[in-house]
Amino acid sequence: MGSTRKTAVVTGVLFLVTEIAAIGGLALYGPVLHDAGYVLGPGADTRVFLGALSEFVLALAVIGTGVALYPVVKRQNEGAALGYVCGRLLEAAVILAGTLSLLSVVTLRRESAAAPGGGAASLVTAADTLVAFHDWTFLFGPNLVLGANTLVLAGLMYRSRLVPRPLAVLGLVGGALIGASATAVLFGLYEQVSVAGSLAALPVFAWEVGLAVRLLAKGFTGAEGTGAEGTRTEGSGGSGGPAQLPNTPEKWAASPGTVGGHSLAPR
Repeated sequence: MGSTRKTAVVTGVLFLVTEIAAIGGLALYGPVLHDAGYVLGPGADTRVFLGALSEFVLALAVIGTGVALYPVVKRQNEGAALGYVCGRLLEAAVILAGTLSLLSVVTLRRESAAAPGGGAASLVTAADTLVAFHDWTFLFGPNLVLGANTLVLAGLMYRSRLVPRPLAVLGLVGGALIGASATAVLFGLYEQVSVAGSLAALPVFAWEVGLAVRLLAKGFTGAEGTGAEGTRTEGSGGSGGPAQLPNTPEKWAASPGTVGGHSLAPR
């Protein structure tokens, strides 16, 4: 298995991990996200901790996809490849910021339980503020930033044909749709967790899963061949034969030709 094939396998696994961890984290966060009185009750802290662990794995996988793909896509456009890595780092940072806000709700609940008598209204307000902070990070990280990152990567894949173009087009459509949907949520047209929001997220979900399956099953299209061809072209003028030395005195000194006993080496 060549290095490019290994990169494809690692990238495919990481993309699948991002999908599983994202869905798992959102499901596990249910009590703290939807129960306004969570901070005053017994609390499902274990579920929140598991959700935080899932999002930590998600953030690592998000960064991993950018790092793993960089050596391959930089051959197509190094600036765009570097931008993709930076975009994935930003996405992971925003996700972790939201994770810390929900862990802060758990801390607030535990401290209020250890020292009863505090104002219930102020506790609920503080918890609601932290949950609202998470909701905003959820909008900007896995939606707006993800949309921009998807457009960059799908564009690179489309131009380079490292994956079939229909799959790359799906990524372009998915990135544009989820970015537009996040903008609509930002201006209050509909809720993020809604039928419209879920439908807008389906194409980018299909793109990431489809890309993962493609990379795991077949790898990058012509990646090894393209690199080898580039090496031959650079070394031999595209002929595929052995590299030819330029017509210099050094060449003649290495194998001088003679006609009539006279050297043809330039004097």
